[in-house]
Amino acid sequence: MSVALRKTQAVVIGRMALGESDRLVTFYTREFGKVRGVAKAARRPRSRFGGGLELFTQGQLLFFETERSDLAQVDAFDMVHPFQAVREHLDRLAFGSWVVECLGRLSAERDPNPALYGLLLRALGALEGSVRPQRAAFGFALRAVDLLGHRLRLDRCLACSKPSPADAASARLDFTAGGLVCEPCARYGSDGVDVSGAAVGGLRRLRTLSWDEVLKASVPLPLEAEMAGVLEAQMTRLIGQVPRTTRFMTQIRRPLSHAGGSGAATGGPG
Repeated sequence: MSVALRKTQAVVIGRMALGESDRLVTFYTREFGKVRGVAKAARRPRSRFGGGLELFTQGQLLFFETERSDLAQVDAFDMVHPFQAVREHLDRLAFGSWVVECLGRLSAERDPNPALYGLLLRALGALEGSVRPQRAAFGFALRAVDLLGHRLRLDRCLACSKPSPADAASARLDFTAGGLVCEPCARYGSDGVDVSGAAVGGLRRLRTLSWDEVLKASVPLPLEAEMAGVLEAQMTRLIGQVPRTTRFMTQIRRPLSHAGGSGAATGGPG
């Protein structure tokens, strides 16, 4: 049996109890993409991992992989940045959990994507700072769908090639077709969402901006909510069901497309 030792930068994007004292941890890594591994005795009071395996924590991961199992064996995880502030505020925790759940469910194991890893760090950094959590999650979704290979065509109708609608018009985004379908061409019951011309134009404009420009862009809250709803619907379509974190945010009345503010609280998704 061959055993390989790997070392990489990583962020904890999921974790669950395993057996009496172990923990199953999902990492998103820079060099290897998504990696699931077993951290032996991680739940014991004097574990060598300490509090390093908390959700959102960035660290240097050392793990073994074998031919016998898809699960890695976590040898060490040295903390680089805990992103603790994201866990200490209900809104930031909820939107951060939505980000890592979508990333975890849409990315394949051992499929490296350094740009997606960098996007994850930027999103967590924004959630930790003064940016509205809704905008940080929206910015992540806007870029993640492109990096995951699901970029929608927004410049013209996929059926008749008519240019994208003016602000006062409406159209439909067909997720199966992969982009915009104008109102006359849209079939009843097609796989997608209705969208205004203003939202189409907004999404096209924001896709041309840098990360920092997206976070600072002046966008009317109703328009941001509509665009966020489109991205949330696309994520749900790609995953195949409503993300667990979306259901949690609906319960606390803070969906991705909600334009309201945030209040201090503690807790998190179950």
